Amino acid sequence: MKDKLGVANLVQIVPHYSPLEAVFLGALNVCGGIVPTVYLLATSKFIDSAISFSKNGSGKNSIFLFIFIMVICTAYMWLYPLLVELIATKLENNLRKSFRIDLTTNIASVRYDYIENQESMDLISRVCREPEARASQSYQRMLSAFGLILKIGGIMVILFLRVWWATLVVAGIAALVFMVAMKGGEENYEAERLAEKHNRKAHYLSEVLQGRDAVHERTIFDYSEKVNEWWHSQYETARKIKLSASLKWLKESEISGILTSLMILGIILVLVVPLKNGALSIGLYISIINSIIALIPDLSWELPEYTEAIAEDKEYLSDLSGLLKLQHNKEWLSTPSSKVSDVESIEFRNVTFSYPGLCRDVLKNVSFLMEKGKHYAIVGANGSGKTTITKLLTGLYNDFSGQILINGIPIGAYSSSELKSMFAIVYQDFAKYGISLFDNIAIGNVNNFDEDKVYEAINEMELSSLIESLPEGVLTSLGRISEGSVDLSGGQWQRIATARALVSNASVRILDEPTAALDPISESKLYENFEKINKGKTTILISHRLASTKLADVIFVFDDGSIVEQGNYEKLMSMDGIYSTMFNSQRSWYIYGTEE
Repeated sequence: MKDKLGVANLVQIVPHYSPLEAVFLGALNVCGGIVPTVYLLATSKFIDSAISFSKNGSGKNSIFLFIFIMVICTAYMWLYPLLVELIATKLENNLRKSFRIDLTTNIASVRYDYIENQESMDLISRVCREPEARASQSYQRMLSAFGLILKIGGIMVILFLRVWWATLVVAGIAALVFMVAMKGGEENYEAERLAEKHNRKAHYLSEVLQGRDAVHERTIFDYSEKVNEWWHSQYETARKIKLSASLKWLKESEISGILTSLMILGIILVLVVPLKNGALSIGLYISIINSIIALIPDLSWELPEYTEAIAEDKEYLSDLSGLLKLQHNKEWLSTPSSKVSDVESIEFRNVTFSYPGLCRDVLKNVSFLMEKGKHYAIVGANGSGKTTITKLLTGLYNDFSGQILINGIPIGAYSSSELKSMFAIVYQDFAKYGISLFDNIAIGNVNNFDEDKVYEAINEMELSSLIESLPEGVLTSLGRISEGSVDLSGGQWQRIATARALVSNASVRILDEPTAALDPISESKLYENFEKINKGKTTILISHRLASTKLADVIFVFDDGSIVEQGNYEKLMSMDGIYSTMFNSQRSWYIYGTEE
């Protein structure tokens, strides 16, 4: 793909991914453009031959020849749409297997901050809405427009040879229609751009109203009517934006259609003069009249429709170019390196970071050192910068000031593949994959699959009793995607996500507040087990629940993007500072040995 795409690329993208079908479609449309002219000439000759035969008995053989040509042309025009539909279906399937994959790969490799940006997500949403169908239809419209031009051109050549001025009139009409349609197409796609942000909001609200994730709160809080009002507002806003553009285009096309019909009617009447003067034979006159009448829908509707669509395709290509210009790197799609590097140390030196588009710093001059084999905890209020640490460590963001060193080497010196092999993370919003329980865990180590490690992780996360209750055991499909699949509780999903991290060969394992589905006591048990399981490995626990951090060798307390306290549990409690205050405020959550 190129960084800058134009209309010419419409006839390049499809042949690149499906060359055979593209050639067939091209040949069909070329023939489809020529056949009407051949049919016109054959009809005129047939009529003239029939008149001649009726008068003097000559031209009998010619009559049968022209009838044969007319039958062939008629058969082709009848089969043409069927053949196009058959090949177009094959072409779209090929694009789905290739073009969509390339496009998805490109999007998957964009810089992470684009995913958190509304403007870039609107762009991605527009480009990725059935891209193979859009590419296929765009290519077919280009070919259909070319075939229509051949059809109109053939009639115009015949007119030019007989009545040259009529050709200029038809050309003028076509040019006017083309300009109106191009403008309409650009305005329609611009309306689509404006409507997209409302469409995305409406889609999200639709998921809230219909999706299973919010079903319990919909029932408890009974907010469906209010959310439906919000959905309707967004839907109506998007609908009205597109309707306004469509009505404007319809009004302009109706006017051009009426003018086209009147001008062609005038041409038909004026052609009586060259017929009377002998410049046109009766057969040619009748054929031209029929062809010109057939041009009315071509010029009034088909040509504007194709032109408008091509104008929209041009704007789509502009969006596609914009997507390709987003910073991306296919290295970010790489799997974790099979050669796992032990992380001996992690050091932040005066690191300051702010998310794109934000005016404030999320991290402010942060410095700390982590050493191999120790357990660390990062605590603090929501929004204090805890999760940002993991995003920087894994290379999701790299535009920070200061230094991040791994084993004394700047993080920028490591490839994405190497960084992925160093860290295994269970995020707060961990994924729930609609595949088997076994595969849900096994994908935590795509390079060095080890069945024994999967079952070891199952035992360590105490999932055996759950597996015994499932209809197909460890091979049971999870979620609500497949027939017979089983959904799990939030806590069960969380244990599977943690097991996924355990099968990784990474030397640093991180729990980034993934335990929202657990009660405080269960969370503390899980963290305690996690530290025991990972004895000898470096672990980082990120949490705002502090009882789980008592076993950490070092606790970093974040407040407003800075480390304000650090030390082990005893030291921080003796300081009687932020950590002590937060811990004591949570003391009532725990009713067993996690109390001081």
